[in-house]
Amino acid sequence: MSGRAAGDHNAVETVNHLLLCYGGGPGPNAQGSGTERKGPLSTVAIARGSNRRSPDLVSKVRPDADETLRIVHARLDDMKAEDTTVIDLRTQSTIGDYMVVTSGRSNRHVGAVADQVLEGLRGAGFTGLRVEGLPHCDWVLIDAGDVIVHVFRPEVRAFYNLEKMWSRGRAAARQAS
Repeated sequence: MSGRAAGDHNAVETVNHLLLCYGGGPGPNAQGSGTERKGPLSTVAIARGSNRRSPDLVSKVRPDADETLRIVHARLDDMKAEDTTVIDLRTQSTIGDYMVVTSGRSNRHVGAVADQVLEGLRGAGFTGLRVEGLPHCDWVLIDAGDVIVHVFRPEVRAFYNLEKMWSRGRAAARQAS
């Protein structure tokens, strides 16, 4: 064997030993107690064994619900969203702290408003935002964790009437007292 081939063989044997000792477990070619293995590992297994990466750092602290609401509200004002309503969910539900319901004048305006809200939230360090409805732009839902944003076309907003559904509990509480 040449010097390089011997070195490659030693590297393969080292990876084999490490994988067997640290959870690789006995493979189909293992013998005895599972600590010996005949034959080299495949190229894929060698790549997996040597390509260890350090864990990612803990993410930055996300803004709280009030700061998130401020960012959303500022972007809605910048984009001239209409009839913006903020519903306080802190005492009603665990899905979030606030729900923002607003309207755009057309599909294009709804999409532009939603894009600007997303841009503002990403600029503040939000990751993993969930968005539904952007392709059609009749109703775009943005889930920013503690704040849920609904951007509607006026006709769609009137049809679903989310404000009435979420204010029903408060109206019943007022009548009872």
